[in-house]
Amino acid sequence: FARRRNQVSIGFGLERLGLLTLRFPRIMAIAVLAFTALCTFQLTKFNIDGDLLRLYRGSGIEYDRYMALNENFGTFENDVYLLVRSDNLTDPETLEDLRFLGFELELNEFAAGTMSPFSLRRPAEGGTSVPAVPEGMETRAQVAAALDDLRANDPLMSNLILADNAGMVMIMFPDPEISIERGDEAMIASMRELIAAYESEDIRIELTGPSIWKQEVLNASRFDQLMFMFAGVALGFFTAFLSFRTFWGALIATFAPVVTAFWVTGMTILVFGSFTFLTNIVSALVLVIAFAESMYFCLYWMRTGNSGVDQRQALVETVRKVSPACALTTITTIIAFVSLTLAPGQGLREFAISGAMGMALAFLALVTFLPLSLLLAVRLGFKMRKTPAAALTAPIPFVRRLARAAPRPAAIAAIIVVGLLLIPHFLLEARFRFQDFLPRGSDAIATSERIDAGVGGVAPVYIRIPLQGGLTEMTDGDFATVEKVHQIAENNFGAGKAISAASFRHYSDLGFSRERIFEAVGPFLRQRFVTDDGMQALVTAFSPTSENAQQTVALIESMRAELAAAGIEGAEISGFRVLTAYASLDMIATLQISLVLAVFLSVVLIGIAFRSWKMALVAVIPNSLPVLLTELFLYLSGIHLQLTTVISLTIAFGIAVDDTIHFLAHYARARERGESIAHAVDTTLDRVGPALIATTLILIAGCAVVTVSVLPQVALFGLLTIITLLAALIGDLIVLPALLIGGGMMFARWSERKNEIRA
Repeated sequence: FARRRNQVSIGFGLERLGLLTLRFPRIMAIAVLAFTALCTFQLTKFNIDGDLLRLYRGSGIEYDRYMALNENFGTFENDVYLLVRSDNLTDPETLEDLRFLGFELELNEFAAGTMSPFSLRRPAEGGTSVPAVPEGMETRAQVAAALDDLRANDPLMSNLILADNAGMVMIMFPDPEISIERGDEAMIASMRELIAAYESEDIRIELTGPSIWKQEVLNASRFDQLMFMFAGVALGFFTAFLSFRTFWGALIATFAPVVTAFWVTGMTILVFGSFTFLTNIVSALVLVIAFAESMYFCLYWMRTGNSGVDQRQALVETVRKVSPACALTTITTIIAFVSLTLAPGQGLREFAISGAMGMALAFLALVTFLPLSLLLAVRLGFKMRKTPAAALTAPIPFVRRLARAAPRPAAIAAIIVVGLLLIPHFLLEARFRFQDFLPRGSDAIATSERIDAGVGGVAPVYIRIPLQGGLTEMTDGDFATVEKVHQIAENNFGAGKAISAASFRHYSDLGFSRERIFEAVGPFLRQRFVTDDGMQALVTAFSPTSENAQQTVALIESMRAELAAAGIEGAEISGFRVLTAYASLDMIATLQISLVLAVFLSVVLIGIAFRSWKMALVAVIPNSLPVLLTELFLYLSGIHLQLTTVISLTIAFGIAVDDTIHFLAHYARARERGESIAHAVDTTLDRVGPALIATTLILIAGCAVVTVSVLPQVALFGLLTIITLLAALIGDLIVLPALLIGGGMMFARWSERKNEIRA
């Protein structure tokens, strides 16, 4: 590549902030302390929001339908399910104990209503109603006969009583106002206290439902946050200690990342009010990125200071030479984060904004806090060892030989490999399973699957039906419409897997009016079937908890087609399961576009920063290779594209391109000094190679902590980031040098041919 004529800043002048720090250290120190105090104060408000609905807020039409449904009917999405199992359920005493449990459940301070075999009533002669489960039964045979009859003839009961009479389901509908005021944690604690009084060797009670899932995610996120921060700092310090071979050097390199983590955590709370399971990753991610940049900065300062330059002057030189590249890497990583805002949903936008904000704060700490720390260390007489650890320099001679052996064939082979890796890129499919967002080994999910196998289920799908209207009693025409939709739901979800006003057909056949039937079930349950004004009805179907997004979408599309064929106009299908399926697949598709856009913009930015289209061109292969290799892993492993896999690919690319920028920045300076292409590559490998190895080790160590998260999607994020970073290191130490040398040879030959043609 032709050397640049004029020295220009690849960091767009942002390195001047570091020079200002060195010029006015006291003023900058006061500013840094004040900002740190602000962020530390925000830490007192630290909290994590485990609500998965926040991820999808504002994501599109499915979210709007879900909120409209919730406004008109309320939903079962916040309900608490109790799976009660007993081998002696048909024992009259056991049955009566459970009846008292049902009554106490209804009287619970958090309950707005309940549904259980004991809360349901059936109309009786004389305009009265009686308990659906008869009272005063004396023998097992009576109990068994009553339960069998209810399960066979009452559709609601078939969703509450297990087929073998070995268990039943009770549902508590939380009061929204009390739940918001007291919190889900207090509600679940109250529920556990209640059921503890009834559990015995004969009676086993398990809790599940969205509120329990949310609490599990919340607890896992809290544990992750502590583990990520403490383990990330410890591993970063240990890696820095091995690299610098001095305690104080490692401690200095650790200060800036720790301060960055404080800043990012405080500002995230200030801007968004709380963390989510996604933004929970940001602090750890920015921590390890800040560690990597801090290591690179300190290694350069160490090498410059040990070459005979005054320690303070070495610091000035480091700010001038390293900060521009760090500024450019910050911008490219911010681009990767910002590209995620194209995807719908509040959760992704918060993740993208907090990540971009975190990268800006990491650069701010690098050019303010770290120089201030090094200034103080110099005044105290601190000096680094003369050379980095041998483990960091040992691979460089081998890498240099590889780059020199056959650069042109290696460059051509790399281009061909990237081309072939595009095949699995286009074969990847978007996939989503709701349960992957919950902790591994979730007791609540296991309970949900047992309910799915026995009765209705805890993953409801709702069909909202417009009616002609009837304030006192549903008209025959409206009832026929509800029956038709009910049958369509059972055609798709299975017999007995739907409940609606049509579930009471057997009472109508016995001569009871619909008004009396609704009076028997009570006003709370009535609202789950028809609105007070009689203008809308609801059919609720139950899908298996284990169902994935593709299965859900196929089922919903089939049902929508049947509704249209039946002439049911204006019916809407919704529910949290429907929302997550459609919105997640849309998010994944948009995130794929975001990834391509992030790659394109980063390459263009590199070309602009270096004022060379050749630099941009040579950066394409080593930065595409890590992403494509990770996609190959996703294809071969069967994981394919999930929500966090596409996010991790985008962010990992933003991190991986950082090493390329540092390599190209040093290479460009070597060329400006008049060195040949091959010699410039050698010089860059000698001086930058150890830093790239050290920073990659720190990044991998930090991401290794993420892989042990009990949340599968978070753990997968860490694993894919590690794979991408390892591939990026190979690309920067082997592929990039081969491209520079081989590309230089090819450009030189083209130039010679042009000169011959002109002559």
